[in-house]
Amino acid sequence: MAFVVTENCIRCKYTDCVEVCPVDCFHEGPNMLVINPEECIDCALCEPECPAEAIFSEDDLPDEFADFLQINAEKAQDWPVITEHKDNPDAKEWDGVSDKRQYLED
Repeated sequence: MAFVVTENCIRCKYTDCVEVCPVDCFHEGPNMLVINPEECIDCALCEPECPAEAIFSEDDLPDEFADFLQINAEKAQDWPVITEHKDNPDAKEWDGVSDKRQYLED
């Protein structure tokens, strides 16, 4: 089992979660983070650190975000690992905006 980054991270991309990850399983894309499910050890440290509440345990993943299991697995193969916090001045503006899948960049 792994944790999954979901839609609310798109364009929000807070990076508070990456600093607490003991195995460096977060990967950074142009406007979103993902978790490599092969690296995640299910420690649950990242979930409470996400201000956007965009991280879910695979077991608790809402049905409307089921496709993010595959998105995380695929994007983690292409995007670089991120281990340090970065500021995103647009985060608060995008936090909580719905229907953001259209903005996901490769």
